[in-house]
Amino acid sequence: MISFNCLRKRQYANPLNLAVAWIMLLLFLFIYPSPTPGQQPDRKLHNLLKQAAREISSFGDPFDAEVWLTDMSGRMEPFIKNPEQRITLLKKIHQEARRNQLPPELVLAVIQTESAFDRFAVSSAGAQGLMQVMPFWKNEIGHPRDNLTVTETNLRYGCQILGDYLKKEKGNLTRALARYNGSIGQYWYPERVYSNLEKYWTTPQ
Repeated sequence: MISFNCLRKRQYANPLNLAVAWIMLLLFLFIYPSPTPGQQPDRKLHNLLKQAAREISSFGDPFDAEVWLTDMSGRMEPFIKNPEQRITLLKKIHQEARRNQLPPELVLAVIQTESAFDRFAVSSAGAQGLMQVMPFWKNEIGHPRDNLTVTETNLRYGCQILGDYLKKEKGNLTRALARYNGSIGQYWYPERVYSNLEKYWTTPQ
């Protein structure tokens, strides 16, 4: 059984992780091959990254934000082709994850597992949006008119629910994830999230 604290330690304890991400950013910005005739460097994307990095309040340092956005945007490309959409979504994910004391990479893995980044996804049980939130939560929270296909609303609900379950399970992430999926006592869903986390969202050590 994998605990939340163990997972966080595994992801963030190694200082080489940040160094690797910085090198990736430098490669992206400075060592990218010269454009062939008819091509131009993507200055628009570069400027978008820098602007987004300045706007993310959940980072202490804009450079760290730009490194993370660059790294995660590349990882998200198989799911969302438009770079502007990726960066906008990443900003919102990081802010909601940090607000609920969750690793943003974990939230990315949950979204991939739940909806493959389709904000209009609806499950056979009626769960909606990126994090597949059940509609009954709107009445529980007291906002029955909320639209769960709105990205900000869905992330706010999903991160809050997962964060609350994590507290209820005293930091046991495996049980919190199973509870989030409605399969408490089973481990197939947490293992699927962990697999996606390791494959797509964790920087190699």
